Amino acid sequence: MPLHRRALLGAALAAPALIPSRSHAQARFPERPITLLVPFPAGGATDVQMRALAEAATRAFGQTVVTENRPGAGSTLGAASVARARPDGYLVSQMTLPALRLPFMQRMAYDPRRDFTPIIHLTGYTFGVVVRAESPWKTWKEVVEDARRNPGRHRWGNTGANGTPHLAMVDIVEREKLDVVHVPFRGEADAVPALLGGHIEATAAGTGLYELIKEGKLRLLNVWTPERRPGFPEVPTLLELGYQGMVITSPYGLVAPAGLDPEITAALHEGFRRALHDPAHLAVLTRLDQPLLYLNSADYARNMATTIDEEEARVKRLGLSTG
Repeated sequence: MPLHRRALLGAALAAPALIPSRSHAQARFPERPITLLVPFPAGGATDVQMRALAEAATRAFGQTVVTENRPGAGSTLGAASVARARPDGYLVSQMTLPALRLPFMQRMAYDPRRDFTPIIHLTGYTFGVVVRAESPWKTWKEVVEDARRNPGRHRWGNTGANGTPHLAMVDIVEREKLDVVHVPFRGEADAVPALLGGHIEATAAGTGLYELIKEGKLRLLNVWTPERRPGFPEVPTLLELGYQGMVITSPYGLVAPAGLDPEITAALHEGFRRALHDPAHLAVLTRLDQPLLYLNSADYARNMATTIDEEEARVKRLGLSTG
């Protein structure tokens, strides 16, 4: 072989391969299905949104993303399961606002500051109060006046004890000086049948009820957003109804166990980012009237740290701690 050809061949063999700078861990992830925990019952708004996200993520990852419902315990069972899991990226969960709040109210099996790797921030709910369409109340004022005339007889549902809708309704009851029975459910999928069956008079819930409202089965009496919703321009906000400072949302994202390989964190983020912006998933957000609230892993970690501090302060301020 001529000298110059041997020199070129030797240089080529000695030189590093010119491939994209992607680690082995990230390049091979995922090699099997990913489980996405949903801490609410099947059939509710969160379940609908998460299943749409999982379908889009399956396309993005090239591996199946399976949703698994873990309802109960104030939407903390997903977080509790992830906190105990192996940090390999194959188990992730929705991180709800109550899951960040409840560790400051009672003893929990995880520490929100230490036990998770934030992956991506997704969206949030649009809350409001609904009654049956055939109920005698056409406005929220009429519900309040009837509850005042009939102390102890109104049963108002919510999507979970110590969850955001529950605490907001407690706040409203205290402001109005009412005597009502709070009825916590495991999620909208449980609260709605109770409402339609006449077992409760009203319930606070999220956007999973909007289709029933459009179908004329439920009546929306207020919304908790800063402004009226485009889909329901006739429905007033709590601010308009005189509840000063009551703008209430419950944004959420996805977390994995603490100690996750940064390259796997990046791979999870990228797959779920693509899924979040997938047109089919965006259509579900639009139908549920949920905003797109994307944050990358680093920004979500900062957001989560701030939220944890705020929830700890809120629990102390309201005297909600039991331990």
